[in-house]
Amino acid sequence: MSLPAPPRPQFNFAQHLIDLNAGRAGKTAYIDDHGSLSYGALAERIRCMAAALRALGLKREERVLLLMHDCSDWPVSFLGSLYAGIVPVAVNTLLTADDYAYMLEHSRAQAALVSAALLPTLQAAMQQTPHELKQLIVARPTTGLPAGAHGLEALLAAHQPLATSAPTLADEPAFWLYSSGSTGRPKGTVHTHANPYWTAELYARPVLGMSENDTVFSAAKLFFAYGLGNALSFPLSVGASVVLMAERPTPDACFKRLIEHRPTVFCGAPTGYAGMLASPALPARSQVGLRLCSSAGEALPQEIGERFTAHFGCEIIDGIGSTEMLHIFLSNRPGDVRYGTTGRPVEGYEIELRSEDGQAVADGEIGDLYIRGPSAALMYWNNRDKSRDTFQGGWTKSGDKYSRDTNGYYTYAGRSDDMLKVSGQYVSPFEVEATLVQHPSVLEAAVIGVADAEGLTKTKAFVVLKPGHPAGASLEAELKAFIKSRLAPHKYPRAIEFVDELPKTATGKIQRFRLREREQAGAAA
Repeated sequence: MSLPAPPRPQFNFAQHLIDLNAGRAGKTAYIDDHGSLSYGALAERIRCMAAALRALGLKREERVLLLMHDCSDWPVSFLGSLYAGIVPVAVNTLLTADDYAYMLEHSRAQAALVSAALLPTLQAAMQQTPHELKQLIVARPTTGLPAGAHGLEALLAAHQPLATSAPTLADEPAFWLYSSGSTGRPKGTVHTHANPYWTAELYARPVLGMSENDTVFSAAKLFFAYGLGNALSFPLSVGASVVLMAERPTPDACFKRLIEHRPTVFCGAPTGYAGMLASPALPARSQVGLRLCSSAGEALPQEIGERFTAHFGCEIIDGIGSTEMLHIFLSNRPGDVRYGTTGRPVEGYEIELRSEDGQAVADGEIGDLYIRGPSAALMYWNNRDKSRDTFQGGWTKSGDKYSRDTNGYYTYAGRSDDMLKVSGQYVSPFEVEATLVQHPSVLEAAVIGVADAEGLTKTKAFVVLKPGHPAGASLEAELKAFIKSRLAPHKYPRAIEFVDELPKTATGKIQRFRLREREQAGAAA
């Protein structure tokens, strides 16, 4: 395909979306737990939010913390900030007060936009840091507001829409997203006004085929780079409608929206798809209106993709993106899905697999994944060493290991820091996990390396069983034999521990480092 034209040097992404949808004033933009919002009302509320933030004394390029559950107030707050040239710092709603205290101080946010249900946690965070917020704006308060705080709805009603957007540049910092923390302390990732434009132009239209006729529902939340594209940048770039859900994306919660609103596009993560398929409440194909699903966050196991397609009759387009690249750069395509692979590079992005000495690896060999494309972040805020390690000239180092076959399809091998060497040979934890979940008793699995009595690395699996499948020594032996029958002998887990759940980020990524920490603590004790 021919690549889209780049945005103008002076470019405001919020203004861009308003302009694109100027002829859709009466069309539904968002449906949330409280009602619906038209494109015309969305544009007016964005401009009122911008005016309100300016009236509260917030200035161009200052940061505001955005801590909200998914509802229409989220895009209003996010895009209203962009319209005013103010930088929203979108953060995970499932973190602790300690995490928010760190983010407030690290970002030096001058204001916070917060859902009423999350206000107590934010207030606890504010007490833990010497950094002081100038303004506090609370969405949908049900009781009295703290002294000096503003109710979001009253604030919007009190201000006329700002007539013109800030004259921001395409390459100007527009918003931050914190990395998901699958490998430690999250990093403030700085994105430009142009970056969401590029992800919509390169993925929403040509890969997902998204149009104004679609209704989109993303289980991945808006604070997550994947969710931001799914439920904001992509649908608003084509005039589609979006279903938002404040609660956690349990199977039952997702089924409710899939049946009630019949979205045509659903976006989830592998753990969510596995949970849905394991649920006794799984709806019939006739109860939903899906034409396409997408998956990211971690690689989608082949068995999950095949079972989902067999049940619902629609493909899951598995891809990989990152907070640093903002959305997906390597993906399967509709009609060209190879479950078990992550597909081929998205047009507009270049992919390289490199060895530890920086040389290109041959097809079939595992290498470090590097990406070059227009949606890369500028930097990690106040973290020069990590920025230099990740953003290398025009290339971004993903931290993932992949192999490529002779037909150009890429297969995930795991995170670079999760790879194991057993008997002198690399073992991909994901390969062992993907094999384990093919067993009818297994819902989820995570694999790490542990040292044996001689100090040699052996694999250990942590397994979550499906309901009604009891753990025990006989099942452990059966699972080991199951792996041995499908993988090389050195890859089978020498130990299996049955657990109720696996540690994950809020975006569904398994935190193997938490399991390693637990094992190390147990060994030390």
